[in-house]
Amino acid sequence: MTIKRFIFIRPGETGWNRLGRWQGHVAVPLSDHGKLQAERLAKFVRVIGIQQLYTSDLRRALETAQIIAGVLNLTPIPDARLRERHIGMWQGLTQAEVEAWYPNEYRQLVENPNDYQIPDGEARQHVTERMLAAFKDILAQTSDKAVGIVSHTTAIRALLGSLMPDINPYALDFANMSVTSIARDTNGKWSFTQQNDVSHLEGMPSEAFRELEKEKP
Repeated sequence: MTIKRFIFIRPGETGWNRLGRWQGHVAVPLSDHGKLQAERLAKFVRVIGIQQLYTSDLRRALETAQIIAGVLNLTPIPDARLRERHIGMWQGLTQAEVEAWYPNEYRQLVENPNDYQIPDGEARQHVTERMLAAFKDILAQTSDKAVGIVSHTTAIRALLGSLMPDINPYALDFANMSVTSIARDTNGKWSFTQQNDVSHLEGMPSEAFRELEKEKP
């Protein structure tokens, strides 16, 4: 069984992106700017030839997928395993607030980023396990197709780190509405064909500050 490529799409911008608030599983909708980004991306991906589209079931991802699917005449397939990391009691806070209000917990996160479980939330390793399980299921159901997956920064990084152990995915940027594609060679090795591509957003970049696009736990 072969796969042409997987295209990972980060959802469009939300109001909380602009404010630097960590979203986790909160049902934050796309902002008007985010919807325009999704419409721009839909025109771009139309020429890529995506034949199936999977999506996180979180609101910002589902709204993004629905806009894209409307142009491609596809039905997006939601999967809760493609969600962003659940950040528990930190949802809705800024990084500065987390560091100030929960200094001990934040220090544990920094010291043990893969295994530390945020109170009422997930460890990064949990995200890796569910993302990899979802990916394997999609892979098993898909033959010789270009597959789109709308997911989130930490979730995409966690999966890519499993598929390409030679890279450090947490050193990579993933802007709102960016496109990152991977392909598998005849030896079964995955590699990038594009990473954090936002060329389709020329003239309408993210309104969020760049420092707010850094990794969220």
